[in-house]
Amino acid sequence: MSTTTNHLRLFLRVFGLLTGLAVVAVFMPLSWMDACHRWLGLGPLPQGPIVEYLARSLSAFYVMFGMLCWLASTHVRRYATLIAFLGWGGVIFAVVVFWVDSSAGLPLHWRAAEGPIVMTFSAILLVLRRRAMRGHGPGGA
Repeated sequence: MSTTTNHLRLFLRVFGLLTGLAVVAVFMPLSWMDACHRWLGLGPLPQGPIVEYLARSLSAFYVMFGMLCWLASTHVRRYATLIAFLGWGGVIFAVVVFWVDSSAGLPLHWRAAEGPIVMTFSAILLVLRRRAMRGHGPGGA
């Protein structure tokens, strides 16, 4: 196995682990969510069932995404198409998230972090995947 393939595997696992940490937000008390919201400079967390639903379901979705990245890391050549989808999907998601953050009026520090971080991770994922697949067919061993 090439060094680049190992880097891709490690990157997917780190990315999966980082996004998987959202499991904390799935189960954290609303008072903690409110404290985080205030700490981020967003004021008090709005109250209502839709706020809790969106916070918890999006966090659960990030956990699922992390698990998918971890799965892809188990055999990067077998899952090369999935990895490309995750990378290109991440690029599109980064653009959408930047637009949503801007439209929602989130603070500059938020807009400057979320979309660009997702874009950077996605670009790295695509570059590592391309390098790891060089010289191997999509069904390579």
